[in-house]
Amino acid sequence: MIVSIIIMLIVALIVIALWVSAVQQHKEKQETERRKDLTKQKKIIEESEDVLLNSANIPMSENILRILQRRIHDALVTMVQLSPNSKELKNRLKEAKERLGNPLDATNSENLVLPDNDKQLISLIQGIKKLRAVLRSEHGKGKVDSQVFVAEDKRLEKLQLRINIESQIKRGISARSANMVGSARQYFEKAYATVSAVAYSDDYITGKRQELEGYLEAISTELKASNATALKKKAEQEQDDLDVLFAPKKKW
Repeated sequence: MIVSIIIMLIVALIVIALWVSAVQQHKEKQETERRKDLTKQKKIIEESEDVLLNSANIPMSENILRILQRRIHDALVTMVQLSPNSKELKNRLKEAKERLGNPLDATNSENLVLPDNDKQLISLIQGIKKLRAVLRSEHGKGKVDSQVFVAEDKRLEKLQLRINIESQIKRGISARSANMVGSARQYFEKAYATVSAVAYSDDYITGKRQELEGYLEAISTELKASNATALKKKAEQEQDDLDVLFAPKKKW
């Protein structure tokens, strides 16, 4: 009888230990998932804030600014739910709500000024690509209306195209000023190929195509004139050599 009771107690202790272990593992798993989700939301906020900081360099519409603000707000809502005792998160959520109610300071893409530094130019292009990725992500989650997504993505695509064209033209003009006509022609030809490959046409595309045709025609004329001058000098030099060769010898 005593042996049976001891066995039952041992079994009961084993069951309790297993249950406690299972509960502990479940809690640890929940904590791990909570931390993982917190890290994910934090990354979303940092990414959105980084894009917003670029608003001084990248022209952003009201729609884009509001999408980014809403993205930060929603991420903070999730973080507060995961960490309900965090006063810091609650304060940040309050600030995010207030920003959603404030007017926006949108910028016009026509006011874009290209940086002179190549590193800054690359950073600008990467910023636009990141912004387009955020826009696609939010549209995929159903948080951005399809019409808004299409319009904004097309606007950013045109902005990327404009940066590409303008940077090539700028480099071409700089090379031409330095009398590097061959390099200038390569830059202008690259820009012209980009313009010609565009499937649509608007005032900007038409204007840039005409501008580039003018640059290329001017360079072609310059090269022809330069070649003609070189040939003339060569012919004159050859004639001088012949004159020297067939000139009558002096008698001493």
